[in-house]
Amino acid sequence: MATVRAGDKADHRRELFWQLVRFGVTGGAMTAFYAVVYWPLATYVMNPNLAVVIAFVSATIIGRFAHGAVSFRGHGTRSARTARRFFVVQLFGFFLQQAFTWVLVTGPFFHGPTWWPLVPAVSVVPLLTFWLQRNWVFA
Repeated sequence: MATVRAGDKADHRRELFWQLVRFGVTGGAMTAFYAVVYWPLATYVMNPNLAVVIAFVSATIIGRFAHGAVSFRGHGTRSARTARRFFVVQLFGFFLQQAFTWVLVTGPFFHGPTWWPLVPAVSVVPLLTFWLQRNWVFA
């Protein structure tokens, strides 16, 4: 059994902390981009669930390169497999967003304002996708 030194543990925690900070900044920018695309489309132009598709695809394309270059730089590998896994995680996030939008806005339950799904978009989805990206995509 390998012994983990206290310094190695501290270095790992520091690396994880700064990676989470970079993910927060990059993800925050991607989330803001998503919101800027989604909200006007959902409010003034089209069905909110269709607006989710357009906003999510746009943010995913930009986010693939931003997260690889900034959030997870120096962590793991970059390959076709990484790209496939990234898009699987994004697809998971997309389905979560669709579910939140359906439940909160377009489904038979709440019929809330179009901004309601943005709350879980900035609180729930980023935390889940960070964990999956760190531990599965860019591992």
